[in-house]
This record gives sequence, structure tokens and C-alpha cells, in this order.
Amino acid sequence: MSTSESHDEISLIKACSNGDSKAFRKIYEIHSGTMYSICLRYMNNEDEAKDALQEGFIKVFKNISKFKFTGSFEGWMKRIFVNSSIELIRKRKMHLDVSELNSNELPLTAKIETGSMDAEKMMTLVQQLPEGYRTVFNLFIVDGYSHKEISDYLEISESTSKTQLFKARKQLQEWLKDWF
Repeated sequence: MSTSESHDEISLIKACSNGDSKAFRKIYEIHSGTMYSICLRYMNNEDEAKDALQEGFIKVFKNISKFKFTGSFEGWMKRIFVNSSIELIRKRKMHLDVSELNSNELPLTAKIETGSMDAEKMMTLVQQLPEGYRTVFNLFIVDGYSHKEISDYLEISESTSKTQLFKARKQLQEWLKDWF
């Protein structure tokens, strides 16, 4: 980000903190596409992703005065949108499937081979995963959370987080076999 862009963003954040609706609209225009993509990774469909997007922006603008300018504004927002998505999932009373791993199955550290598959096709496959698998997969693989953080975040055990990731990877591997 250039100095002028950084200065422009700081000005927008400060103006938004002071209730400037034009600054609010500009921040929305700049960041809504990226934040929508984040919501879409977690939710079952576009309507749910739009709900999460709306909830996320409400929280951003309610709390924008709490942004301390010590890190990336987009990173700060990203966490809010992940939280909003997770909260909407919780509201639907998500119950993750807990089962034991079969030690003869695909190891947890296995990587998913996507070959020449583009990101959009991979995203389509990830969206088809059951909600628990998809949520843990996104938190661990895409957003870089540890199993401990995921377990705290989703109020599940670490072993459940690992199981959900294992099952997500296994399911994606099965689906990818059909692509190649």
C-alpha cells in the first residue's frame, strides 16, 4: 500500500468513526468484495454469505473507533467477518459430527493435490463440504488458525477440530479424483 493510499484509508477510518456516511460507503465499496469472499467460504450459499456480510459491516462500523492503527485495517476487518460467519453458523445451532479417526486412513498432514484446478473450482468444492468440515477447513487451511484456536473459537475439542479437518481433506481428495 502506498503512503497516499495508507493516508487515504486512515482518513476514511477517522471520518467513519465520526459518523461520516460517505466514508462508510467508501470503506464498503473498497472492502465488500474481499469480505464477501470470506463470508462465502464459511456459509452454505450466497444468501447466507450476504447475511454474514451485512452483520460484519454492522460490527465494523459499530466498532471502527476501536481500530488502533497498529495493524492492517483489512486484517482487522477480516477477523470481524470470520467471527460474523461463525456466529451465524452457531445461531443455526451447528453440531459438529464427532467420530474417531481410523488410523489406516489418509494422514492429517496429507496435502490436497489440485493439479491444474483453478481457485474458483476449488472454492466450489469447498463450499459443498458439510458445514462443520468446511468451517474447520477454512479456519485451519485458509485463515491459518491452530486446532487449539479453532477449538476455542467453535467451542469444540481439539480432536473434533482435527477430525473435521481430516474428513474435509478426505472428502476433497475423493471429489478431486473425479476431476482428473
